[in-house]
Parts: sequence; C-alpha cells; structure tokens
Amino acid sequence: MNYMDLHMTELERDVVREILNIGLARAADSFAVIAQEKVLLEVPSLDLVPGTGILDRVRDIQQNHVPVQSDIRGEFNGTTLMFFSGQHIQRLSKVCLRMNTTASTQIDEMQESLLLEISNIITGALVTQLANILKAKIYGAPPIAPRGDIATSLHNLLLAQPLVQPLIFSVITQFSDKDNSVELPLMLFFDRPTFEKILDIIRTYDFLNGQPS
Repeated sequence: MNYMDLHMTELERDVVREILNIGLARAADSFAVIAQEKVLLEVPSLDLVPGTGILDRVRDIQQNHVPVQSDIRGEFNGTTLMFFSGQHIQRLSKVCLRMNTTASTQIDEMQESLLLEISNIITGALVTQLANILKAKIYGAPPIAPRGDIATSLHNLLLAQPLVQPLIFSVITQFSDKDNSVELPLMLFFDRPTFEKILDIIRTYDFLNGQPS
C-alpha cells in the first residue's frame, strides 16, 4: 500500500520531545529509588522514520542490546521497544542487584526482571504523561522480553498494519556520577490513526497558553 509518510514540523517535533522529557523526568525519580542515586533521563533527538526502513535498524540494535517491549492500548494503538546495552545491564546489575558482572547482554532471570521493572517504570511514566497532556484514555500493557529476532515480529506488525509510523528516539541515561552516560534506544510505534490523532491534538492546542487555540 502506498501512502505519504507523516511529517512533523520542527516545532511539532519540539513539542513531542518536551512531552517525552516531562514523562521521563517523572520516570527518573522512580528509577532513582531503585538505583539509589540520582538519575537523569532526557531525549536529545527525535526521528520520524518510514515504517519500511525500520527493520534493518532494529536488527542492528538488537545485535548488542536486550529488547523489552510494551504495548500501548486504549484510545491509542501502539508499541514501545526499549533496548538495554551491555553497559546498562552491567551498571544496573551493580547498583540495583549488587551484582558485579561484565558488560554483557547474556542475562539471568533476576537481571531480566530488573529490566522489565525499569521498562515498566519508564514506559508507564511516558504513557501517563501522554494521557494527561493529550487527554487520552490509554495505558501500557505489562512489558515482555521478546525472544529471537524481534524484527520478524515487527515485520508482521508493519505488514498487517502498513500505516504504522515509527517514532524513534534515544534516551540518554545519566547516573549521578555524570561520567556514565549511556544511550538507551527507545522506539514508539503508532498506527496511522493514532499518529494523526496526536498530531491533530498538538496542532489544535496552544501549548504556550495551555488552552485550545
């Protein structure tokens, strides 16, 4: 099916990034309780990627990351993917589980549970913030750690819903020592009706004055 990819203006991109940053600020506070130190989460960049070009990027990232997936349900239809690197796993295992491990993506059950809990906190905060700001009734499903080639399941998603538009961003995770900034790739997939709803809300809302324009 041929269709025009959705595009955002720079201002719309900034608005979406700010919404994500607000959600991440709340997530960081919850994350800090687990990590027992100050944590900063921020989104430095945001890309809107054609659905057809995403599978290669996912396969590339998955080679050295552990993926965690959570679906968004309700008035919006989407999926989040979060990718934890060996560096993240080593750091989180040390501060949260008191485990000294190498920077590896080979994880045990305790480490997987930890990644699921952190993903639950971060995606949960983002979904809550999206719901509050966009006045939508949405919720995040419990996260799972998919096995095998995640691009295959995405391929089915993109084929079944060729109007899916991935929103790609990285979250820079910074712990209190500030010397250990690690990029945490995060992807949001929305079907086209959802994305159009979000852009429509942004375009008809005066965010500076906090009221419909």
